[in-house]
Amino acid sequence: MTTLVTIAAMAVALAVGLIANRVRSRRTADEQEDAEASVSDLISPLETLAVLLVAFVIVVAAESFGAAGAAVATEARRVDQLYEVADYAPEPHRQRLQAASVCYSRAIQAHEWPAMENGGESSLRASQWSTEFRRSFKELAHQDDATFDVLVQADDERSTARHTRLGEATPAIPTVVYWFMVVSLAATVGAFAFGLPRKRGPAHLLLLSTLAVLFTGSLLLIQDIDRPFDGQIRITGDAMRGTAEDVSEDFAEDHPGAVLPCDEGGTRTT
Repeated sequence: MTTLVTIAAMAVALAVGLIANRVRSRRTADEQEDAEASVSDLISPLETLAVLLVAFVIVVAAESFGAAGAAVATEARRVDQLYEVADYAPEPHRQRLQAASVCYSRAIQAHEWPAMENGGESSLRASQWSTEFRRSFKELAHQDDATFDVLVQADDERSTARHTRLGEATPAIPTVVYWFMVVSLAATVGAFAFGLPRKRGPAHLLLLSTLAVLFTGSLLLIQDIDRPFDGQIRITGDAMRGTAEDVSEDFAEDHPGAVLPCDEGGTRTT
């Protein structure tokens, strides 16, 4: 819906500007010169405002997109690290931590990732496995195990990355700012159309249309990258999917015959 409204706003601004220009072209030569001078004075600051606003918003959206991608990669690496470091923990904590790592990665992929398209809602199925991590850490702390500090640090980084990922799923550009930008760019396109010279040629209309398309494309690009886990340009769950597959295979090799406490979707079964 937002995409259609954005395109419609730019198209209407272009049409209104061309119609107003056509009406203005019917004036006398003196009136035409005065109008062109006043329009030129108004277009310059409007153009500056539009360009600066678009540049600022693109930077903010790109930073949010980059932070989301980094958080996704970090979370997947830390889950894999948790599994590997747990290999040095004593039993039964070793198997419990490694099983929780497998189930956590599966739950993120199956339940929490689809929710990212709707604003980044956390999944209780994934949270229960992070609780399982902390339960094992408490027992290891009492045993003064050497792996305790490394496991806690990896889990802390995993938790931070998860919260960052969930936070970045929410658009970084406020709705008011986005629509203010749409209005500014639409006004700029309309002003350029209105300020076309009286004796214009096909080149003028071509350049004006190109400008309108570029402005519209910029708005749609900003809208798309401001939703890192939705749209045409999106961050995929390949990193966590790969981690889930790797630790699942490792668990089957490290614990032959052991049954995971979850199903393929990370839902607890035992």
